[in-house]
Amino acid sequence: MDDFSFTDNPAAHRFELRHGGALAAHADYTLGGGTITFVHTEVLKEYEGQGLGSRIAKSAFEEVRRRGLEAIPVCSFMAGYLRKHPQEQDILGERGRSAMER
Repeated sequence: MDDFSFTDNPAAHRFELRHGGALAAHADYTLGGGTITFVHTEVLKEYEGQGLGSRIAKSAFEEVRRRGLEAIPVCSFMAGYLRKHPQEQDILGERGRSAMER
């Protein structure tokens, strides 16, 4: 797992996990008004079963926290991760908590 790197790709509006140079997983987002809305998370088929979904979620939320943004998890995977890891929910504002209730 140490061969994976986490980066932000603002041109593509997504966080990425790469293995070497190859894309392994991504978390797509939109930015605006001090918020980041997570709209889709995907682990490429050849990388499934390695915990990369959780890894990109944790890394993305650390970056959100570092930037002082409020997260809105429209993506069901990101919302589910936050439900399972309540210690990460400090990045949710009212809109983020509302999105998790859906």
